[in-house]
Amino acid sequence: MNEILTQLKAIAEPTRLRILAICGAGELTVSELTRVLGQSQPRVSRHLKLLCDAGLLTRFREGTWVFYRLTDVSSGTAARLSDAIVSLLPANDPELDRDRQRLAEVRQVRKAAAESYFNENAEQWDEIRSLHVDEAEVEKTLLSVVSSATHQSMIDIGTGTGRILELFGASFDRGLGIDFSREMLSLARLKLSNANLSKCLVRQGDMYALPAVDGEFDIAFLHLVLHYADQPLDAIIEASRVIGPMGRLAVVDFASHDVEALREQHAHRRLGFGDEEIAEMFASSGLQCIGVHSLPGDPLTVKIWLGEKQSGAGPVGALGQAETDIVKEPHT
Repeated sequence: MNEILTQLKAIAEPTRLRILAICGAGELTVSELTRVLGQSQPRVSRHLKLLCDAGLLTRFREGTWVFYRLTDVSSGTAARLSDAIVSLLPANDPELDRDRQRLAEVRQVRKAAAESYFNENAEQWDEIRSLHVDEAEVEKTLLSVVSSATHQSMIDIGTGTGRILELFGASFDRGLGIDFSREMLSLARLKLSNANLSKCLVRQGDMYALPAVDGEFDIAFLHLVLHYADQPLDAIIEASRVIGPMGRLAVVDFASHDVEALREQHAHRRLGFGDEEIAEMFASSGLQCIGVHSLPGDPLTVKIWLGEKQSGAGPVGALGQAETDIVKEPHT
């Protein structure tokens, strides 16, 4: 009872209730919450501390940024309570509506900055992806862990210039690439045409709302995309939705690192991911992590996490196989 009373006391304040509602839309930094709430950072930080101490929010630091999100509903009474409270908040409340509008504005500013970056760098995109680990090594490993014998249809989410479609297109019966950048898609269409990959198409779309029906594909790729995502869990959940039972998701991204400059220079939202974080996101999406492959670079390491959608099974959380290290000379 004392634990629940502490949680209720933490919730029973207007600003903290607004914070729960805002974080219900996904993870946010302190500065983003400050802009949405229209309050000073010290004041917002005090509210955040109380909510975290009560177990209602989860706080994690990544470099100089600190993110906050609702505690996962599987984590105990605090998570279930916050989830229930957020679900009861009225959709037409004027103050909450203003918060939602400000949050949409914050996200739109981020989206515009990302679009500008991708459009400006479309021509050099393949070179940028090879800055830290030789892309040929990544592709070689991907080819070794993804079998076209068991996967006939693929979707590449955040396809960029279409390199993954180009790499696997001849082995699959059907391929679809999704990206929001028209400049990237123009280059992708040209490359696919030059390679005579008529079975591969690209479309403009949102990785959080893919233009595909449930279970439409055998395998999905998120290739060096997740570190740009505002909501990486939502991106994985949506990728899981469009693959069928026993289908697979291949996530290629950076291991956790502290290279802050990538945020300013290359629009990175997240500084990589840890194995347990990916495994937890897989579990929340109904996937089991069946393999982790590591490709050390300088200064970053690229990892390939392979998830499988279990037929008739609920979410699982344990890593299915031991990590495999792919030893190579550092790329400079």
